[in-house]
Amino acid sequence: MYRYDTLDKEFLADRTAEFREQTARRLAGEITEDQFKPIRLMNGLYLQLHAYMLRVAIPYGSLDSRQLRKLAWIARTYDKGYGHFTTRTNLQFHWIKLADTPDILDALASVDMHAIQTSGNCIRNVTADPFAGATAEEIDDPRVWSEAMRQWSSLHPEFSFLPRKFKIAVTAAPQDRTAAKVHDIGLVIKRARDGALGFEVMVGGGLGRTPYIGSTIREFLPASRLVSYLEAILRVYNRHGRRDNIYKARIKILVAALGAEEFARQVEEEWEKIGTASDLPDTELARIRAAFAPAVFETLPARSEAFEVAKASNPAFARFVRNNVKPHKKAGYAIVEVSLKAIGETPGDASADQMEVVADLAERYGQDDIRVTHEQNLVLPHVKLDDLATVHAGLAAAGLATPNINLISDIIACPGLDYCALANARAIPVAQHIAEKFADQDRAETIGELKIKISGCINACGHHHVGHIGILGVDKKGEEFYQLTLGGSGAEDAAVGQILGPALPANRVAESVDTLVEVYLRERGEGERFLDTFRRLGVAPFKEAVYAEAH
Repeated sequence: MYRYDTLDKEFLADRTAEFREQTARRLAGEITEDQFKPIRLMNGLYLQLHAYMLRVAIPYGSLDSRQLRKLAWIARTYDKGYGHFTTRTNLQFHWIKLADTPDILDALASVDMHAIQTSGNCIRNVTADPFAGATAEEIDDPRVWSEAMRQWSSLHPEFSFLPRKFKIAVTAAPQDRTAAKVHDIGLVIKRARDGALGFEVMVGGGLGRTPYIGSTIREFLPASRLVSYLEAILRVYNRHGRRDNIYKARIKILVAALGAEEFARQVEEEWEKIGTASDLPDTELARIRAAFAPAVFETLPARSEAFEVAKASNPAFARFVRNNVKPHKKAGYAIVEVSLKAIGETPGDASADQMEVVADLAERYGQDDIRVTHEQNLVLPHVKLDDLATVHAGLAAAGLATPNINLISDIIACPGLDYCALANARAIPVAQHIAEKFADQDRAETIGELKIKISGCINACGHHHVGHIGILGVDKKGEEFYQLTLGGSGAEDAAVGQILGPALPANRVAESVDTLVEVYLRERGEGERFLDTFRRLGVAPFKEAVYAEAH
């Protein structure tokens, strides 16, 4: 993985020293909260309902064991012993004291981490496929390009005060594990017929108050021209983006207003003006690519006798393999998805002890490589089949072996009203109740792939618009209600869900999900997922079943 150089380290040290000085001034009453707010947000520090929250950047969701151990240490030393992994692949500490923040930033900098650009009207953390470098599907390693974009965009003078926050995702596989189509810019790595490397460029996706699926403005952009083309997009956005209305400031609104064709025309015109001067030199790309040199894999047989024996003798391990283990590009290896969705727990939370267990397993059995997914889980991308049973046992002892990846209890949920000052309703208890209702693992596997996503407000941090079942918390005269949507997807077949009907009280959400599932099980065709059945039947039978129960 990429390691910070001397300049990076010096910059982080200077930035932390600056923040320490300003924090001391704030604590001494020399500056007001309003004066302090811009600098704390530049360093990822939010003031939420009960305490400060620090959002730590995890570029393209990639960590090593020393970094994860440091996050565990921070959780134990300065928080309540846990952290929350987000849909941006960042980590949030929800119980931070202002006086401790400079020390935390110093601790992060000691392992090449920071909280810069996790807030504010700037280019946020670039995300990538968590299977990068491990899946045979990928055309190129998306982390290379994500790191190039991170270096290009961090503290870029032209893009440090955009009309609104800006999010980029890059994927290199037919199966989109990044939700690229609902990003401000989604990049899909492709090869032309002559073998040349390039990108499909999608712009104007996004969720929140007005959800949009991104539009393709260039089918094939030569890889060597990526930076200048991104700069052209950002320049057009900077020129026309609304700064007078926060609800109309995202690039999705601009693309919708101009139309994708006109937006693309203006980008091409701007791109021609920029020329090639901004593009990444071959030598610089080679330097970055060298940091992601392919892992060294042993030559192993495709079949592992120890693995097969463990599956045959341990039903719990066999179930874990069915749901949480994915094929690797190299014979004798596997990709392990670690669920942070144990039944009844908070989706995306990991305790300090659990982080240390994952760090230990990664260091010993996983080439010291850990990934965070936008679905709030972790990945060990390089595990030998021979070691899978041992890794499973270690995860199980830490409460991390829940075999539910992509099943109904693998729920995305934002922190909601339990933490967030913007939320209208709680999201965590709703997720917990649904997971508990579907705790029977045999039933969950019978149901199959079903993605539930929950947001506590219209800002959609839980991606509810693109859930197969989406759940949005709303406030009705001081009471928490929940609006259900069906048929959304954040994958390569991206779609915004359709509203089912009137919002439901909190005590009806889990039973209504159960009703939706029963309709699906009754009506599904051969091999159909919930999403397939909904798309074939439409909303009517689901709506009728849920609202019939209300009378």
